[in-house]
Amino acid sequence: MAIRARGWWPTPPPLFLLLLWVTGQAAPVAGLGLGSNTELEIERRFVPDECPRTVRSGDFVRYHYVGTFPDGQKFDSSYDRDSTFNVFVGKGQLIAGMDQALVGMCVNERRFVKIPPNLAYGSEGVSGVIPPNSVLHFDVLLMDIWNLEDQVQIHTYFKPPSCPRTIQVSDFVRYHYNGTFLDGTLFDSSHNRMKTYDTYVGIGWLIPGMDKGLLGMCVGEKRIITIPPFLAYGEDGDGKDIPGQASLVFDVALLDLHNPKDSISIENKVVPENCERRSQSGDFLRYHYNGTLLDGTLFDSSYSRNRTFDTYIGRGYVIAGMDEGLLGVCIGEKRRIVVPPHLGYGEEGRGNIPGSAVLVFDIHVIDFHNPSDSISITSHYKPPDCSVLSKKGDYLKYHYNASLLDGTLLDSTWNLGKTYNIVLGSGQVVLGMDMGLREMCVGEKRTVIIPPHLGYGEAGVDGEVPGSAVLVFDIELLELVAGLPEGYMFIWNGEVSANLFEEIDKDGDGEVLLEEFSEYIHGQVASGKGKLAPGFDAEMIVKNMFTNQDRNGDGKVTAEEFKLKDQEAKHDEL
Repeated sequence: MAIRARGWWPTPPPLFLLLLWVTGQAAPVAGLGLGSNTELEIERRFVPDECPRTVRSGDFVRYHYVGTFPDGQKFDSSYDRDSTFNVFVGKGQLIAGMDQALVGMCVNERRFVKIPPNLAYGSEGVSGVIPPNSVLHFDVLLMDIWNLEDQVQIHTYFKPPSCPRTIQVSDFVRYHYNGTFLDGTLFDSSHNRMKTYDTYVGIGWLIPGMDKGLLGMCVGEKRIITIPPFLAYGEDGDGKDIPGQASLVFDVALLDLHNPKDSISIENKVVPENCERRSQSGDFLRYHYNGTLLDGTLFDSSYSRNRTFDTYIGRGYVIAGMDEGLLGVCIGEKRRIVVPPHLGYGEEGRGNIPGSAVLVFDIHVIDFHNPSDSISITSHYKPPDCSVLSKKGDYLKYHYNASLLDGTLLDSTWNLGKTYNIVLGSGQVVLGMDMGLREMCVGEKRTVIIPPHLGYGEAGVDGEVPGSAVLVFDIELLELVAGLPEGYMFIWNGEVSANLFEEIDKDGDGEVLLEEFSEYIHGQVASGKGKLAPGFDAEMIVKNMFTNQDRNGDGKVTAEEFKLKDQEAKHDEL
């Protein structure tokens, strides 16, 4: 297909029997049936159902034949030479009887022709081959017809409803084809190789007839292109499968089309009404996609893996066409990105993506963020009295709905029917949530958007939170218990007794055991004289306090070991 024809002028092979000149005038042609020995007789032994064209004087034909005498003795056969006889009709290149007998024939028609000597080789015959005054019988099968005035013939038998673009000169195309001769004999097929034929159009990479026949095609279109030999492989053929002077028929299905000057094309399918932010170079995106070829063949889908494709854009992590096509998207947007191969996977392709393939990505943007992003806080309601604000160390009780940016609900304390309780700043929630709960008053409602590097990171939470997901928390603070100053787990609310050790050591043995220590601390808390840090296990705090005082680790605290932490008034701690 990619070899150019070098010439077209017909030079019939030297089959001397049919190229000799004829003496005398041609006799009239007899109809079917018997006639005298001076009449041409034609018997149409097979006529194809379809006959779009018949032989006329001036046409060039290719046909097979067997020549015999009336007794059945064979004197010549094109089959023996494994080559058709190729010749112009009506230009004196044949014996007169054959010139007349071929007129009106269809490709694949078979005729039995009886030629009298006056329309053959007459009284002279051919020395050693054809006796004088011989009647000749020819069994003829027509293989091909064309004329020097022929042009490329195009028959489109399928055209897609949508045809946004057609083949132009210098476009690069990918197509499948079956190549046959006019008699239907298959000489080549891209389908058999299971690989498209990929080429530029109109720059001489194809035979001239194919260059012309492909112009104006749509992706998905199917057409039959019939090419005369002088616009194909000419008198020499291709040296392998295509004989000289053969008309060619290509049944073509166009799969792909682009131009080296093409850039990506973007078609917005769904754009959310509220688009507060559009993606920029350096952002990290999570999106779903279906990837297809131009003919609709699916080559990949994130949906089939039930997982978004997560990547930075503008940094070369994806093919150049997608790097460009993902810029300027909104969260929730759906768009189609068409990527030419020089901005996709090039001439080599990858995996099940053919070389030089145009790619179509139908994407749905789930979320995006930038590594420099912090949390975003939007307060929807604040009570009239909002003077006491949450701070590090405070014990909070709150309700929340947790969702992804696309609205997918991940978790809800309302659904569970109980609040979520934490000590702010203690590492009990992700850092972004800790930040989002600060300076909030009881009764306030706010939305906190947390980028993944302040949430659950690239790993996410298996089965619950996708990796690299931006999180949205709708929060209502229900209760706030003020915490202790940073670094303290217990404080006295009043002056500390000067005889503290003696008060704890009730039995006066000079040693304080854990039971005595715990009873005393809980008593101080119960009476309002002391306060444990809220939100933690009280017994664990007391045990840690005792361990800090038991400096030698013998399970008891002596007066020498017992010391107060030097701190400002009313905030002394053991």
